[in-house]
Amino acid sequence: MYIQSLELKNYRNYDRLIIEFSSGTNILYGDNAQGKTNILEAVYLGATTKSHRGSKDKEIIRFGENESHIRIHLMKQDIGHQIDMHLKKSRTKGAAIDRIPNKRSSDLLGFVPVIFFSPEDLSIIKNGPSERRKFLDIELSQLEKMYLHQLSSYNRVMAQRNNLLKQLAYQRELLDTLDSWDLQLVKYGSEVIRYRQKFIEDLNEIIREIHKNLTGKKEKIVLKYDYSVNYDEFLTVLQRKREIDLKYASTGAGPHRDDIEFLVNGIDIRKFGSQGQQRTAALSLKLAQIELVKRQTGETPILLLDDVLSELDSSRKNYLLDSIKDIQTLITCTGLEEFINSHLQIDKMFQVKSGKIVREN
Repeated sequence: MYIQSLELKNYRNYDRLIIEFSSGTNILYGDNAQGKTNILEAVYLGATTKSHRGSKDKEIIRFGENESHIRIHLMKQDIGHQIDMHLKKSRTKGAAIDRIPNKRSSDLLGFVPVIFFSPEDLSIIKNGPSERRKFLDIELSQLEKMYLHQLSSYNRVMAQRNNLLKQLAYQRELLDTLDSWDLQLVKYGSEVIRYRQKFIEDLNEIIREIHKNLTGKKEKIVLKYDYSVNYDEFLTVLQRKREIDLKYASTGAGPHRDDIEFLVNGIDIRKFGSQGQQRTAALSLKLAQIELVKRQTGETPILLLDDVLSELDSSRKNYLLDSIKDIQTLITCTGLEEFINSHLQIDKMFQVKSGKIVREN
């Protein structure tokens, strides 16, 4: 699978853009704040319906305009496809595959598997648990169609349960209705937990070997899904903690509280690891994602590297570059020296300046 071209209209600092990519390695270079990352963001948004920055649609639309358009042409299993996405200030976004509108923009998820790697991802281990849950949710939604449904249903029920908990402070007669919300929360939450546990198991099978190679066989990594409650005891825990939930008007147990532990040689590196260990583990995680997508979908994902090479030392940089030779990669950077020195096969280069491609090689 590879993206042939990207067309943008009124997207951030781009008035209009048409860019044709190679199926191999593509370099977008130029000074900071010229629009390089915006191109990667548009590809990611067209594939996942979300900005990797967490931006709202109205923040992405070019200043002074009311809507923006993304169009992606791609080859998938030797068949050409087209993805269109409209972002609108006053309405929810619209999406279409091969000119057929989707009922929900989320139907796009998984059609074009993409993996985004930025300097911020190198901090995924030392950041708070919400970042690691976000990682779980994004990656699983691309791999498992039903996961997004279960997660969305869980979040909806939890919001309604929390509203009821607040109401109960004034309307105690509604207490009997809490049981039905508990059952629904357990129904969807248990499936979310099962999917996540399986995902971590699958990642563990892949990441061990990658991490061992990255560390010269000095370190062994294990990912552990740290759940606040297991699926087989979820209902029991909810009932046991009901008074606490009523006191704080919030649901205290469930997958919305879960986390991932990164254990290297048995040590939790989020708490006790060095920055080097944390960065190596984050790199191992991204490379394991690539392999997992290949195994589970039969497709090769699109890799988006946003100025990440400047954050890696030479050994980790070389390992990453050696690992991406067989997949389409879009890389942003400020200079080309690091690629020239690494002897990376570059198929296309684009110089970006003030929202325009000013040079293409």
